[in-house]
Amino acid sequence: MTTPITTSTTDSQMHNNIMAAGSRDRPPMLATGRYAQWRSRFLRYIDTRPNGDALRKCILKGPYTSMIVTTLTVHATEDSLIVPEQTTVETVMNMTPENRAHFESEKEAIHLILTGIGDEIYSTVDA
Repeated sequence: MTTPITTSTTDSQMHNNIMAAGSRDRPPMLATGRYAQWRSRFLRYIDTRPNGDALRKCILKGPYTSMIVTTLTVHATEDSLIVPEQTTVETVMNMTPENRAHFESEKEAIHLILTGIGDEIYSTVDA
């Protein structure tokens, strides 16, 4: 006995529908020439994620750029010497919670976008 072909056709159709519309576990797929629709569905998908606000900020405002942090001058006391003003590049250890959320969500945003575009589109953009 052979298995009916309708099962594979139904599975294929269901797979195509999930890829077109996305789901709670997977972002919608970008079809060539349908960027505006995909962008709208993708941003709605982002809103369903636990850190949706941080993801949306990362996607719409671009990648996080490290800031220059200025350490103020510490005046000399009887027990210590003067510490002059210093500037350093911001690191994960001295980021504000808001900046850290943006920094951390960037990795997830990149993953979601790459998951939502097909290999042929990725190859075209990458070239």
